[in-house]
Parts: sequence; C-alpha cells; structure tokens
Amino acid sequence: MLRVRGTTYHFRRIVPPALRTALNRREIWVSLKTGYQNEARKRASLLHAKTTELFMQAHSMLAEPDALSRLEGVRVSLRDLQSVNLPSSAQETEAVPVSAAMPKPRTMKKTAKAPKATPLMLSGALKRFVLDSPHASTDTKKATQRAVDLFLQAFGDAPVSIIGGEKAGAFRDLLFSLPASLGKRKSSLTLEEEAQRTREEGLPTLTGKSVKNHMMRLSALWNQLHQRELVTRNPWAGWNFENGQKTVRRSWTTKELALLASASWHSTSVPEQTFRLVTLIAAYSGMRLGEICTLRKEDLQTVDGIPCFLIRPHPETGWAPKTDAGTRMVPVHSKLIEAGVLMLKETTDGPYLLPGLETSKQGVRGAALGRAFSLLKTRIGLPAEITFHSFRHTVSTQLRNADANIREVWIDRLLGHGATHKSQGTTTYLTGISTANLRQTIEAICYPETAFANMMI
Repeated sequence: MLRVRGTTYHFRRIVPPALRTALNRREIWVSLKTGYQNEARKRASLLHAKTTELFMQAHSMLAEPDALSRLEGVRVSLRDLQSVNLPSSAQETEAVPVSAAMPKPRTMKKTAKAPKATPLMLSGALKRFVLDSPHASTDTKKATQRAVDLFLQAFGDAPVSIIGGEKAGAFRDLLFSLPASLGKRKSSLTLEEEAQRTREEGLPTLTGKSVKNHMMRLSALWNQLHQRELVTRNPWAGWNFENGQKTVRRSWTTKELALLASASWHSTSVPEQTFRLVTLIAAYSGMRLGEICTLRKEDLQTVDGIPCFLIRPHPETGWAPKTDAGTRMVPVHSKLIEAGVLMLKETTDGPYLLPGLETSKQGVRGAALGRAFSLLKTRIGLPAEITFHSFRHTVSTQLRNADANIREVWIDRLLGHGATHKSQGTTTYLTGISTANLRQTIEAICYPETAFANMMI
C-alpha cells in the first residue's frame, strides 16, 4: 500500500475490477503527508479501512434500482480522500467515521494544490551543511567533498531520505576494492572499472583507515541531517573497517617458480608463448603487468649503447604509469636478450611490442592475461600470497640483498618507486643516474637455471 515519491509516503490501492466501471477509476492514490515510515503505515491502515467500507457500500448499491445516483455519493467520498487531514493515531480517527448515507455532491471551489516539496539531494546537503558552512574547516570541506564525490560517481545523486544501509554497505564494499593509488593519477575509468583493473592486476587496495575516513565524513554529514529531522537515521555509523584477513603478497620461492615453469597452459584467450614471454620480462625487470603489456615498439630503444625499455605515458590511448616515478628507463636484462626479446621489434605485427594481447572494454591491455594467470596459479596450487605482482617483490628482494655496490636509489629508480628519503641530494642524484648504473642493477637479478629453461622467442 505504501509508495514513496520524493520524500513523502503515499497510499495506493487498486479498485476491485467489478467496481472500476461503476466508480470510474482503477486505483486510489492519496498523499500521506509524512516522510516517516511508521507514521505512514498508521495513516495507510486507516485509509485502507475507509476504502474497504466504501467498496462494500458500492457492491451493495449495484443491485439497487437507483444504483447510478447512489454510487455518485461513493465517488465523491473517494475523491474527498485526497483532502482528508489524516491524524497520527487511530484514536483521533474515531471522530471521523465514513457515513453510510451519501449526500448529493455540492459544487465546491477547487482549492489550489500545494506545491510539492523538493527533496533534499545529497549534492544539495553537501553544499548547504558543509561547503557553505562558516563553521566547517577547510580540511573538513575538502575531505567531505571527496567522500561525496566518490559516492556520486558510484551511484549518482539521490534524495538523502532514501539513502539507507544498503547503499552505505555497497559503498563501503566498493571502497575496499578500489586501488590505493585512486586520485593520485588521472584516469578515465569508472570506479567499477578501477575495481576490476585492481583485481586483474593484483594492485594494492584502499586500507581500512582510508575507507573509514570516507565513511566517517558521510556519517558526520548525516548527523546534522538527523538533528534537523531531514533523515530518520544515520546509515553510515557502526560499520566495521577490518576487511577480513589481509593477504600479504610475497616473493616467489625457487620451488614455486619451477612449478610455474612446468605448468601446462590452458587459456584460449592468450597464446602460451605470450604468457611465457610476459612472465620472463616481469621476472628479469620487476615491471608491472600493465607496463609490460602496453609496451610499444618505439618503447624499446638503445640508450648510451644499452638496449632499454622506456616506460612512459601513451597520450593516444590515455595510458600512463601508475605514478610520476613510474615514468622511467629499464635496461633489458642479458637473459631477455638471449631469449630474443630484441627481435620482437621486427617480428611483431602492429604497434605493440608483445603479440597476442587484446584490449578490454575498459581499455586495459592484458586484462585477459591477468585473469588467465590467476586461474593457472589456483589450478596448480600456488598460495594466495603469490600473484603476478610477486615478481616485483622478488626483484626488489634480490636487488636489496645483492652486492653492496648497488645503491638504494638505483633500485628505486629501476622499479619506479619514489626515493625512500627526500633530501635535496637524493632528489638531484635520482635525475642523473647513468644508464650504466641501471644496467649494473638490472644484471644483479639472478634465478636458478631451471626456473626459466628453454624460454626462447
């Protein structure tokens, strides 16, 4: 019986089919003039009783000779339900009985309808109670704006009165699936597409602390709305921000690498040779999956006499490295040269360096490979801590345990990490690291001969 329009509940009841012609209507629709559900149910119950009595009267009148004239009184009573001043309790309604004898309708002047109240939208609540508030600090305004913008991107604008626990929970779950780098780089992807890319590439996600901060900003806004009786409850309070047991990714062991190398490849969406090649490049460079899959032929160049991968933005497709530090140069490891990687520039068709990869609807090249790798590692029994991203962990661990002549800033530069400390000397030095030093660093990556045996192009 209850329907919501904007912020107000309405009573709706279907007229019995046998009475529709006689009463000249198919349904009853009455504003209950309240936005509170419990009050609306009380008023709807009273209207249900009144309409039931009128329907019974109409049924009994159909069998009488002067049915048409008598039914006119029932029609008027049904129309008058629209202007009934509904009380808030059943006790008050006992003084307003429905009369059995219907008087002839009197000609009455039509009263002007009151304009419908415009529901308070989330965007409007943000502006009114936060952005325009003289009491809110700059930090509060900025953080609340960010939280609301994320909600609007995910679900669109909506009246605050209908945003409840279901939407709050869906927003919390979405936040936990978004990349930790969200907002730190330009992106044309929707939030759902960002979450999908994060899953496929095994990227780190927002922490419980970050999710809590967004939710608490919305909770603070809702506290104001609740105090002003613009909402009935605060759906943003009381949530748990421990997102289960967090899986800590780690490096590959020698045994796990051997298991991967010996595993059969069953994917039909990505050629086995492409999978083996991408795996080999990741293991001997520490590059991310997205960086490898988006390499173009012109990104393989000789710099200072040393073959190098150039990881840089591609404006024509909108792809860019994860961070500013991600734009970098990575010398090609001697093992990759032995495997024939340099030949790809001449033998691969199309603009990309690696063959056999498609671009997904979300604009991600190599998404199918990421999914296929996840299925493979599950099939061969690798633990959850091992993902494709584990190759970066392996390379980082090897280099930091290698010869002392390899400096920390060289490793950071090679992997596309920001400098571990931000002194003026470090910042200046990072811009001047020679290609020879980077090659010395990359050549420190070493695996057992059995790990990538017979991996030739």
